[in-house]
Amino acid sequence: MTAPQHKPKVSEREARQVAEAAREQDWRKPSFAKELFLGRLRLDLIHPHPQPAPEDVERGEAFLAKMRDFCETRVDGRLIERESKIPDEVVNGLKELGALGMKIDTKYGGQGLTQVYYNKALALAGSASPAIGALLSAHQSIGVPQPLKLFGTQEQKDTFLPRCARTDISAFLLTEPDVGSDPARLATAAVPDGEDTYVLDGVKLWTTNGVVADLLVVMARVPKSEGHKGGITAFVVEADSPGVTVENRNAFMGLRGIENGVTRFHRVRVPAANRIGPEGSGLKIALTTLNTGRLSLPAMCVGSGKWCLKIAREWAGAREQWGRPVARHEAVGAKISFIAATTFALEAMTDLSAQMADENRNDIRIEAALAKLYGSEMGWLITDELVQIRGGRGFETADSLAARGERAVPAEQMLRDMRINRIFEGSTEIMHLLIAREAVDAHLSVAGDLIDPDKTLQDKAKAGVGAAGFYAKWLPKLVAGPGQLPNSYGEFGPLAQHLRYAERSARKLARSTFYAMSRWQGRMETKQGFLGRIVDIGAELFAMSAACVRAEHLRAAGENGREAVQLADTFCRQSRIRVEELFTRLWSNTDDLDRKVVDEVLAGAYTWLEEGVLDPSGDGPWIADATPGPPTRDNVHRPVR
Repeated sequence: MTAPQHKPKVSEREARQVAEAAREQDWRKPSFAKELFLGRLRLDLIHPHPQPAPEDVERGEAFLAKMRDFCETRVDGRLIERESKIPDEVVNGLKELGALGMKIDTKYGGQGLTQVYYNKALALAGSASPAIGALLSAHQSIGVPQPLKLFGTQEQKDTFLPRCARTDISAFLLTEPDVGSDPARLATAAVPDGEDTYVLDGVKLWTTNGVVADLLVVMARVPKSEGHKGGITAFVVEADSPGVTVENRNAFMGLRGIENGVTRFHRVRVPAANRIGPEGSGLKIALTTLNTGRLSLPAMCVGSGKWCLKIAREWAGAREQWGRPVARHEAVGAKISFIAATTFALEAMTDLSAQMADENRNDIRIEAALAKLYGSEMGWLITDELVQIRGGRGFETADSLAARGERAVPAEQMLRDMRINRIFEGSTEIMHLLIAREAVDAHLSVAGDLIDPDKTLQDKAKAGVGAAGFYAKWLPKLVAGPGQLPNSYGEFGPLAQHLRYAERSARKLARSTFYAMSRWQGRMETKQGFLGRIVDIGAELFAMSAACVRAEHLRAAGENGREAVQLADTFCRQSRIRVEELFTRLWSNTDDLDRKVVDEVLAGAYTWLEEGVLDPSGDGPWIADATPGPPTRDNVHRPVR
């Protein structure tokens, strides 16, 4: 029994093929965001705003009340930050509360919350301690419960879900020291040993919850052999299995209480019954899990925005400079307006996506990805603006503020904690590429063979006929639309103008995408700057649409309607400025020059610019050795009992 060679060598094309094979190929349900990128503002897919069932509201509100009481009385966020650890009694309290099973069906002992209320609970818990929000999210959004809910056998659900609902913490293990968003190079191996066992060998990095986990979802490569399809496969692994070693608990600039580690597997025997889905389906399982799992991150960004707004309002109203509160100075007031309007839009995007996920009528893979991308980027800007509003106090720790007699506002901690969201569950750069691939899916479906160098002339000719038919019908529809009619979307009152703008911009976005594909063809995938801007425009248009729909719903329901319309109007006006800038930068940018500079940097042409400083970095390799083998360090695994 020999494990596959460590660090598989793959070409860029092979890596792309692996990623392409893992994505969902079909669109069986409508998607607002997909239509948006095709130039169609399908407002009927999101308006009227979908609403949760009364029984879901009752169950959700009851749990939120218990979660709020627990966080107020039993969670000390400053202690967690100071000691870089969530106390065991807090973790056990979360277990007793049922917080580990928020998304697990009641028949397995869970709370059975909808995605909407799960998000609200995470935002609440994360406001008490971001480390607690991360623990609960990693356990349920990407850990054992969600993959089993979607792909597990009934026996697996009966075995593991009751444990996950009440007692056992889970973790998700995909990343390796030399493998991030390029899973084609995954080195951890799961070698079949007989008919009912796999033997696991490899090293996993950044295993959130891994230090305290009882159950692990592990992605490993099964070698192709007789009777085995092979490929990247998902397994449920008991964390205390012989051969599993947590070799290090990692420390970070933020989220200091998370139990994130390096986990080594050495000849770990895993029952075939613990395999999730068939061999080779691991990446598809991971990506499908993230379709809704990603919504937990923008939910916590919404929570952060709400807190930032509260602190900005209270501080900027109390702090006076030059005879008036700093909020009355335009430079500071603009920041407060941005925080308030953007928080409203982030909540609108997240709640809308979550409710659509609960109803399961729409395909929300792009909506969830846009919410994650936009939430993490704007959430970071919101927090940074709060630190700026607080001035020197924003840079000072909460404990230091308290020690000299001032309110212990942890603004600097919030900034550190928020920074990881632009990297977690797909960095901004990777999210741009992922969303861009989905945004151009319709084009690749009809014209992909035309730009594929591996296709024959016959294939290209056939694709040309199909593409001609598609574009003959599609392109004329991009010339004019409801956005050019002054009375369109009139039921939205003062917000109608923004929806007309969104409709016009969606068609402009689609035209720009088509022109770029015609211009660059097969080289389109290398134009990451352009693709990123296309996605960012789509994100802004989705946010504007969600904000308008939410404001109109609140107005019709008599729930702070006037204020909601004002916030939506302000957000849309701010967003439109960003959209216009992005459209300009599609064609007026420094992308080509940037590539030349990068070539020079890598060639060492600018090393003279690095002179005159000292490098405080220590010695050691850039990437740690992850060669499979027995552990060389003590096991720091410490399950909470």
